[in-house]
Amino acid sequence: MTEARRSAPHVGRNTGPILEVLRGSLPGRGLVLEVASGSGEQSVAFARAFSKLLWQPSDPDPAALASIQAWRNSEALFNLLPPVELDARATGWPIASAEAVVCINMVHISPWSAAEGLMHGAGRLLEAGAPLYLYGPYRQLGVETAASNEAFDQSLRSRNPEWGLRNLEDVAAEAERHGLVLERTIPMPANNLSVIFRRARPGPSCRT
Repeated sequence: MTEARRSAPHVGRNTGPILEVLRGSLPGRGLVLEVASGSGEQSVAFARAFSKLLWQPSDPDPAALASIQAWRNSEALFNLLPPVELDARATGWPIASAEAVVCINMVHISPWSAAEGLMHGAGRLLEAGAPLYLYGPYRQLGVETAASNEAFDQSLRSRNPEWGLRNLEDVAAEAERHGLVLERTIPMPANNLSVIFRRARPGPSCRT
């Protein structure tokens, strides 16, 4: 099973900074659904860092699921759950509820329909006040896009015309359609952003 383990160079670079943001954003207890877990290396790091949280990795790719399970087998962390197959675009997700949703480096390496599905699914799973955390490169209105991000965008679009950097304002508008309100954005190394949404609390109801 060890042969199934994948390794991604960017994981070693961004895991530490992401953890610093997650420490101030995730709840103390409960289940965290990680959408598009990829190799599973970060899932291990996150589960190790948050021992009071159950960490639920997921991915639509069978090879990624095998890699996640191989990392899980090698580390034997009690709070790292077996990976589940999940395509963000699916109308039904295999998880009924979560205290937080985390999605790293997916929105730009997938069709826009995946971002739409992510917001729809997170809005359905999360209770009021619960966070959705995104990480990756984005365009922002009134902010010059770094040259490295422009080159990355061109590379992505050459591989698949449905991929590419998204406008953060478009992502936030889609999130709001599903009851998710942008709380803050945090600049990260290599011209990435941490983007935190919260499930909106319902307005006051009329009493009779």
